[in-house]
Amino acid sequence: MYDNENDQIDAVKRFFAENGKALVVGVVLGIGALVGWRYWNGHQSDTARASSLAYEQVTTAIQADKPETLAAAQKFAADTRDTYGALAAMQVAQHFVDSEQLDKAAAELQQGAGDAKDPQLQSLINLRLARIQIQQKQADAALKTLDTVKGEGWSAIVADIRGEALLSKGDKQGARDAWSKGVASDASPALREMMQMKINNLSS
Repeated sequence: MYDNENDQIDAVKRFFAENGKALVVGVVLGIGALVGWRYWNGHQSDTARASSLAYEQVTTAIQADKPETLAAAQKFAADTRDTYGALAAMQVAQHFVDSEQLDKAAAELQQGAGDAKDPQLQSLINLRLARIQIQQKQADAALKTLDTVKGEGWSAIVADIRGEALLSKGDKQGARDAWSKGVASDASPALREMMQMKINNLSS
């Protein structure tokens, strides 16, 4: 307790005399952190906008099916290690699938899966990769790829592709079990019907 206002003023003076430097440093650091945070967020936004614009440019260009534009899209996918790079890798991979260059398509998707930060996008890329690996007669690789797909929303599609991979290995019972699991899941009616048809074909 202070006896009067003069005592309070003297106490405040002593406090600032003893702690003033630390307070100034603290304020400066606080302001610096705030400015740094705002700069970082702004930088991230600018980087994302630049990636988005570049992505639109290269993916629009490769629709013309010119070799040089496909090469430019490949370079963008390789150099841009974020979501846009992953999306570009998917586009490039599709062009390689269309031209039956499955090894190149698989390589693009593997790169894209590594760059994708969003788990849903990563799962989508790995589902496409697993399908290509089955076409390449690499069933075991496809099964390992499917093991990386997480999330209940993908379970029915994973079951369908897993069945295809197991069937390609000659494992009819394994394929039946996979598709039966898919049929029992929350698959869409069309996918459930398709898996049921595959089960029926195993019996015929």
